[in-house]
Amino acid sequence: MPPIARWKPIADNAKKTEILLDNGKRVDIGGYVDEAMEAIERQNLSLKGVLPKVYARQNLDRASLGGLIDLVGTVALGTEQAQSKDVLGQVYEYFLGQFALAEGKKGGQFYTPRSVVKVLVEMLEPYEGRVFDPCCGSGGMFVQSEKFINAHRDHYKKNGNGKSNGNGFNPADRISIYGQESNRTTFQLCKMNLAIRGIDSSNIKWNNEGSFLNDAHKDLKADFILANPPFNDSDWSGDLLKDDARWKYGIPPNGNANYAWIQHFIYHLSPQGMAGFVLAKGSLTSKTGGEGEIRQGIIEAGLLDCIVNLPGQLFVNTQIPACLWFLSRRKEGRLDKVLFIDARNLGFLVNRRMKDFTEDDIARITGTYHAWRNKADGYQDVLGFCKSVTLDEIRGKHYMLTPGRYIGLPDDEDDFDFAERFAKLKTELDEQMRDEVRLNAIIRENLAKLDIKE
Repeated sequence: MPPIARWKPIADNAKKTEILLDNGKRVDIGGYVDEAMEAIERQNLSLKGVLPKVYARQNLDRASLGGLIDLVGTVALGTEQAQSKDVLGQVYEYFLGQFALAEGKKGGQFYTPRSVVKVLVEMLEPYEGRVFDPCCGSGGMFVQSEKFINAHRDHYKKNGNGKSNGNGFNPADRISIYGQESNRTTFQLCKMNLAIRGIDSSNIKWNNEGSFLNDAHKDLKADFILANPPFNDSDWSGDLLKDDARWKYGIPPNGNANYAWIQHFIYHLSPQGMAGFVLAKGSLTSKTGGEGEIRQGIIEAGLLDCIVNLPGQLFVNTQIPACLWFLSRRKEGRLDKVLFIDARNLGFLVNRRMKDFTEDDIARITGTYHAWRNKADGYQDVLGFCKSVTLDEIRGKHYMLTPGRYIGLPDDEDDFDFAERFAKLKTELDEQMRDEVRLNAIIRENLAKLDIKE
């Protein structure tokens, strides 16, 4: 961090109307902050062109900016206790979440709720290797992965030699992260999110074409994939990718990218790789455009490991019901088994619009999965919550994956699919309108025969 960008000189200059820089330039506090941003980028190439340099604008009140700097200066960021709690990271994450809430759908495009990310990370346990998110948003998957491995330092001390960052043992050196984002602003948020935590973001890439049209990591085979792709994306340029090598299990339909994302993840999995991702719940039963055949191929290949049904109101950007998929190439001893978990009755209301998981909820979901995966004595099927299901049972239900079909909930309650129901109602309405047109034509014809005007 260059001297001009360190906190003490910024705080010392917060209330000054004119500041003389070392290069002879005279600026106010807004210009000083912009100069600090430029200096940070010069010394941190991964942040080149990323940081905002907007504080010298005339429409930004200098007194308010100085007051904000004074306010931040009262927070104990430099103490050992504060640093151990990652205060800056927590503040950044808080404002990402609050912005997503305030902006609704627009804000939620780059933010996955922390508790959902934590479930994904705790399920996959990315202790070491390559972690990949091809639609990485603000980088929450990577941040939570680092939090996970730092919370499990003992694992490294018992299972191999860790590297040192000069300040002692650092298990975070055991993973490398790769990501891609198509939204430039969101990409910048991700780079800053990682930078304030000291996480290497050199393999986070941006292009406005996106992962399907311009895969920034074509040759990557990842040990762990964590992602929350856009739900039911109908504008993914599928018509340009009919012969793509990624479609091993079938060509995804042009009108929905869900199964394009799934096959993109599979394509990038290493021989022992695992993937956990969020999708619209309709992906569990959809048959449109060959999706049913693609799902069957993935299941028959022994890749499907676990499905988790999520409660509503977890996501700020959509009311579409969601679920978690887990795929694995390391299913030794359970190739013919899939675990279904229904977590719809877990969680608590944060406010009238939003739900969240408690730590106990997360522990129950992840603990159930690990007990099943590790064949621990503690695993057992729980009516209404979880069940270990054979492939024969899934075949018998025509490869439908809604947990309620297997764990004891009413099928009609668990199988509701908005898109399919809407299409059915639209078809029925069209038929009724056609019948009405035919009936009106018959009436007019009969009236004409009687020479009676309408």
